[in-house]
Amino acid sequence: MKKVSFAEFGGPNVLQLIDAEEPHAGPGQIRVAVRAAGVNPVDWRVREGQVLGAHPTELPSGVGLDAAGTVDEVGEGVAGVEVGDRVFGEGSSTYAEFAVLGAWARMPEGLTFEEAAGYPSVVETALRVVREVGVRPGQTLLVSGASGGVGSAVLQIARARGIGVIGTAGAANQEYLRGLGALATTYGEGWVERVRGLGRVDAALDLAGSGVIRELVELTGSPERVVTIADLGAPEFGVRFSGVAGSVPAALATAVDLISRGRLHIPVEKSYSLADAAAAHADSQAGHTRGRRVLVV
Repeated sequence: MKKVSFAEFGGPNVLQLIDAEEPHAGPGQIRVAVRAAGVNPVDWRVREGQVLGAHPTELPSGVGLDAAGTVDEVGEGVAGVEVGDRVFGEGSSTYAEFAVLGAWARMPEGLTFEEAAGYPSVVETALRVVREVGVRPGQTLLVSGASGGVGSAVLQIARARGIGVIGTAGAANQEYLRGLGALATTYGEGWVERVRGLGRVDAALDLAGSGVIRELVELTGSPERVVTIADLGAPEFGVRFSGVAGSVPAALATAVDLISRGRLHIPVEKSYSLADAAAAHADSQAGHTRGRRVLVV
């Protein structure tokens, strides 16, 4: 089968499309014929060799956590899913023609494989950081870097819970954020004053890692009211770095419920082939994403 792999840490150019042995489902796992794989910032952070405790890496390594496809192998002890089912979920080395998943759910009706591949890790992360930052209904959450996949999910999940949201993003994504129910403003010089002009901030999330931790603490009044998924230096300011996933099956069940009720939609900004994985990583690292990027197999 074809698989994206890297044998050394580095830039996007270390990614290679290789011929590899097919993986097989072990106990409690399923294998899918991958139709699409989500491109997440954690993918290129791992590729660069960043120290992420939740994702230890042995070289050579495959790439990717999220996938959508059809079940073609069911491991021992697995019930409730059959060969041929359309599923989306989380596993390992999902930038490939076949991948093993440890958590999955049936795809909601009307969702394409490309769309479905963009949800698993994104929704788990969004649910986790909203919980960890402790924001409550009636309060206001500031989301720095709000237009990407996690930001899009956070805004919609928070609004569904009665939490007000302020989002920062590039100028081109202001209307997109407003369409998700957020008060929106641009980042860059003067952004703290612009946020203050939009109202009180009770808690904040840093999703972009753009060096704004000090300002987020200033806006919220306490490092305990700030959580980041992108700035490894945040603990120096007393801010929690959230990098260990919670229950992915529970997150997938929540995603299915929200999507089915029309309360969650994350658009696919751009699709790439497996051979173009390096370009997908370069674009993801450049930021300014609106929604998700995925690889189509």
